[in-house]
Amino acid sequence: MWPASAADVPDDIERVTTTGSRFAQPSGSQPVVISDVNSAELALTSPVHIEQVLKYIAGAGVQRGNGQEYLPALRSQVFTGAGACGGLLTAEDGIPLRAAGFCNINELFEAHTEMAQRVEVLKGPGSPLYGSNAVHGVINVITPDTTQDAGLLGVDYGSYGYTRAKFRQGKDFGRSGVGINASVTRNSGYREEESVHQEKVNLRHRFDGQQISLTSGLTYTNLDQETAGYITGFESYKDSAIASSNENPEAFRKNRSLRVWTNAEWALGEDRRVSVTPYVRDQDMAFRMHFLPGTPLEENAQRGMGIQSLYEQSLSETWGLSMGVDAEYTDGSLTQFQDTPTQGSDFLQATVPEGQHYDYDVEATLWAPFASLRWQHEAWQVTAGARYETMHYDYTNNMLAGRTRDDGSTCGFGGCRYSRPPSGTDTYHNLSPKFGVSYQLSAHTQLYANLSRGYRAPQATELYRLQRDQQVAELDSETATNAEFGVKGRVQAFTYTLSAYHMRKDNVIFRDSDFFNVSDGESRHRGIEIELDYRFSTQWDLALAASHARHTYAHDQLSGGVNINGNDIDTAPRNLVNARLGWNPLPDTRVVLEWQHMDDYYTDPENQHSYAGHDLLHVRASASLTDGLTAYVRVLNLTDEAYAERADFSGFSGDRYFPGLPRHGMVSLEYRW
Repeated sequence: MWPASAADVPDDIERVTTTGSRFAQPSGSQPVVISDVNSAELALTSPVHIEQVLKYIAGAGVQRGNGQEYLPALRSQVFTGAGACGGLLTAEDGIPLRAAGFCNINELFEAHTEMAQRVEVLKGPGSPLYGSNAVHGVINVITPDTTQDAGLLGVDYGSYGYTRAKFRQGKDFGRSGVGINASVTRNSGYREEESVHQEKVNLRHRFDGQQISLTSGLTYTNLDQETAGYITGFESYKDSAIASSNENPEAFRKNRSLRVWTNAEWALGEDRRVSVTPYVRDQDMAFRMHFLPGTPLEENAQRGMGIQSLYEQSLSETWGLSMGVDAEYTDGSLTQFQDTPTQGSDFLQATVPEGQHYDYDVEATLWAPFASLRWQHEAWQVTAGARYETMHYDYTNNMLAGRTRDDGSTCGFGGCRYSRPPSGTDTYHNLSPKFGVSYQLSAHTQLYANLSRGYRAPQATELYRLQRDQQVAELDSETATNAEFGVKGRVQAFTYTLSAYHMRKDNVIFRDSDFFNVSDGESRHRGIEIELDYRFSTQWDLALAASHARHTYAHDQLSGGVNINGNDIDTAPRNLVNARLGWNPLPDTRVVLEWQHMDDYYTDPENQHSYAGHDLLHVRASASLTDGLTAYVRVLNLTDEAYAERADFSGFSGDRYFPGLPRHGMVSLEYRW
């Protein structure tokens, strides 16, 4: 059995991360915060959705949509908009899920979180290993090494037609091994005409030579989802009949993704080592844009290849060098088509036509050399590094340029809503310096501080999916300057991380009142976070992940007649708390009571509409029935609270929500051998 909680990890075993460095190393030695959700927590949670995992990370405020959809947040407001997903890098086994210029706000459903070994979260732009999109941090899902002689067979059965089958099997041949990790999910859903069919599989191969180690992986995911959209009306989530309804029965999402990679590691003596990881991606998606007038169909795809490299060398007893080059080529495409007339006002009917709205291809090339120096002497460690990245887009418009219908005719009321820029190229160059210091105050206490700069190049959709009179989007890269300090430590059975940060973002990309994509926004992000694990007896333990933060606009902009400078960014709750009280009444039995607090937050930039927040209780339990067989019981939303997973305000429909589930449960059986 694995440890029941983080506090069960012996004192002489330090947590290891692969997200802060492409080689496994202790997480506590780095002047950044890398949090994780371990295998024991994942097994007890048995996540149906990525939000159930990331709430264990202080500062992560992911909001669940419908089905497998979500909106992410990490030391930030909840990201919304065409390119907002570029503020956060998501990966599986260190490979970004999407190419840098082609992110999708829901892309974490392409990672196999349901059967992961652990989930690591790097907070802030603190590492030169990551460039465009790693502004607020990195979420890295680590899949298990299935190349050993071990297996798992499991089944989950839950409320509202939820079932999931899980299978894992590995075979060790000595110097090599192979394995599979797979899950199949079916969920008929709580709301009308919603459902999720999802299949995911990881394949793994390992070869250990005398000087080289090869590990190869494949991940394939398939999602077929019938989507329920927002419900509308002030606090409509409190009405069970409305909450279970679906105003958008036509909505759906189909997504397929494939990633294949091979990591080669060479030991070039006692003081040098090299890691090289080539990879390929193949992804396509189709979904009904139920949130837009006319509910058009979007189809997007990306196919590409890349390589990650890292060379590390000890230059002396106190100095170390890390450097490498990352490169990537991606061929992406997007179409948007509306097959029925637009309903609504005369203006909408005249300006949102039937037919093709967009049809374009983008070839993107990324090059990024990076280097870092490390000095370590007695209790001090200092790191200084930088990453220089070039992103080049070659855009081809496959339609008529301008804001016309697809046949070239003009729309009423001054022109069509959608505008297609002429074919062209765009290139972005970004430099991100990093500087970090850590001081080992005692054997179990470390102080750290870092100053870093992050960036993201504009996404393809921000550059080439324009509206109204805009013909060219002259956008700069978003940049973020982040300062952070904190303390990490362990006092007997008490483990903690306390951190404070202040981030200034410039050239923030947003859509202005003329519906132009512009990059002259500014924002401020500052907060305090604490994560702790405390085992206060042989049977009881407590885990806490809490944050207090403010995310505000810092530029002058009139919105609804209000200058939003200084306002809270919409969907940015100031306080987030997750606390878990664990009880082990018997050696192989565990019960966890979880409290989840979501603070109130504004739902519009003018700060005139808001959501009141909520508090939820969940309980989970596990018991070993035999040496290999474990049973799990979970009851979520124990008090049957009426709440919203996400609240929003639209000038067209007013208050709108994704309602949370009423009290529901799941039982599971897992057999391991």
